[in-house]
Amino acid sequence: MPTPLPAPDPIAEAIARGDHRAALADCARAHGSALGRLCMTWLGSQAEADEAVQEILLAAYDAMATYRGDASVRAWLYGIARHHCARRAETRQRRDAKLRLVHSEGDTAPGADSLLAVRRRAERLRYALDALKPSERDALVLRFEAELSFREVADACGIDEAAARKRVGRALEHLRAALPEDL
Repeated sequence: MPTPLPAPDPIAEAIARGDHRAALADCARAHGSALGRLCMTWLGSQAEADEAVQEILLAAYDAMATYRGDASVRAWLYGIARHHCARRAETRQRRDAKLRLVHSEGDTAPGADSLLAVRRRAERLRYALDALKPSERDALVLRFEAELSFREVADACGIDEAAARKRVGRALEHLRAALPEDL
């Protein structure tokens, strides 16, 4: 019995016929919130993630004329997001290194201890993610935060599926070693 063909992607069809405005609107509706969550994971700031999503959608609009359809629109869009967020994070990291602020831990408000514990755990995770190779971190975030299949991770990263599986596996090993009490 032949394998059924996947349903046509209306966004890819809109891009193919040159209706980029409709494709952009469909991208925003279909993928906007997932892109926001993905950017929040990479950038750690909701305001920065919201801004990044807008910039990613604009970059996708500008790149629609060059979309070849080799990968799904979702994987293509997440590839753009990966590059964009990596550039933003790198810029922010350089800026933050120059402007290191010291946070007070002297809070005595009720619940401050639990808030501080949550914040410290999030910081440990952020540092552990930052310590990963960028290629491994990107594959891990695309796989688990964006919930892409390994095939889509491969397409978004420009690698084959086996390499995507390896990168995710190595990233998980490194996280387990760095955060044994948290995982």
